[in-house]
Amino acid sequence: MRVRLLATTATAVLLGTGLALPASAVGGVVPERAGPAGAAGGTPGAGSVVHRAGAAQSVPCPRAAAPAVSRPPRPSPPPVVPEDRVLGGPELATAGLAVPAGVAAPPKITATSWLVADLDTGKVLGGCGPHEYATPASVQKLLLAATMLPQLDPKQVVTVTARDMEIEPGSSAVGLVEGGRYSVETVWLGLLLNSGNEAANVLARLGGGADGAAGGVRAMNEYARQLGALQTHAVTPSGLDGRGQFTSAYDLALIARVCFADPTFRRYALTERAQVPAQPAKRTKGFQIQNENQLIYRYPGALGGKTGFTDLARHTYVGAAERDGRRLVVTLLGGEPQPRRGWEQGAALLDWGFALPRSASVGRLVEPGELSATPTATPSSLAAPGEARPAAASGPVGGGTSGFWAVAGLAGATVVLLLAGLVWRRRAARRQAP
Repeated sequence: MRVRLLATTATAVLLGTGLALPASAVGGVVPERAGPAGAAGGTPGAGSVVHRAGAAQSVPCPRAAAPAVSRPPRPSPPPVVPEDRVLGGPELATAGLAVPAGVAAPPKITATSWLVADLDTGKVLGGCGPHEYATPASVQKLLLAATMLPQLDPKQVVTVTARDMEIEPGSSAVGLVEGGRYSVETVWLGLLLNSGNEAANVLARLGGGADGAAGGVRAMNEYARQLGALQTHAVTPSGLDGRGQFTSAYDLALIARVCFADPTFRRYALTERAQVPAQPAKRTKGFQIQNENQLIYRYPGALGGKTGFTDLARHTYVGAAERDGRRLVVTLLGGEPQPRRGWEQGAALLDWGFALPRSASVGRLVEPGELSATPTATPSSLAAPGEARPAAASGPVGGGTSGFWAVAGLAGATVVLLLAGLVWRRRAARRQAP
């Protein structure tokens, strides 16, 4: 597993440079896509499969019709390490629908991929192409929060630099000003309520050490791998599109689970409005910002979440809610706002998830650090709860001959060394004889 993680890391580094890698470079294959050529996480069609009891079934995801839109061509996704497609269980290794047998069909939405999971147990209740690559847009700010929130003092006062203000013209900003002085908590609220891209630059710089924002992005990628989000690679801290930047619905659920485990994040995510202070030295007045996530206003039991949009990524969304002592999270990528907006699609999937039995599951979310802590793990050892896991071994589980030959080889080498030593001693004795 360590070798595979190193290969994944090398792939991510090369992707950040914009270099294309052949699938064979990491022993992977190009992800299944049934949509337009080159569309990362394209719309699954009749070729989509769900694996159950070793048999493949054609199960396309329920799809809502959306108005045609003009969008930039999506980049080709990076190669997939085959084991990544079964991370969390073999039923998740599909570009199509993965839901428990015998349950009601999930609602039709426009997102190209999605996942619903239990925040507390880690059970995956269902998904559509959960391991398909897509671009994140501003839901990537959740990875920034998961990485930096525990490290930064919310009471620290930071001065905004000219470099922090370098964001794409017309993109979302909270309204910080160069030279302005703000508490870190204010910057976090600007990031999570108003999706401020300049706020993301500030926080990445603060957490990036001597390397500034670049160091912050590097820390985000390192933390993603620690969480098991092996299909996630950040290029910008804000989620503004960058070449080689990808994630998956499964990875977003891993990241969101860490975020919602943090009480400070939960408080920020449920904050409806906040005040950005005046900057007398810059002659700017204070102003109020409001939370853009409509789920917290309109969905009973909402815990918060994050919206996202770019022309390339389209609409992305992460939301969580609690009902009857059960906390669920939904992640969706590549959606359109018609006939329902992103948060409404998320709410529909949450309703579907809450209606399922608590025992329902098609897989699980791996635990933080689990992959690096089990270097000999195989895909089957990361199966869904209740499935048998093979013991860690250097050879096949349940016997096999590779272990025998390894021991035999060692024994043979020992015999050869003993014989060589005996011959050397005899020759030495002869040379010393009178």
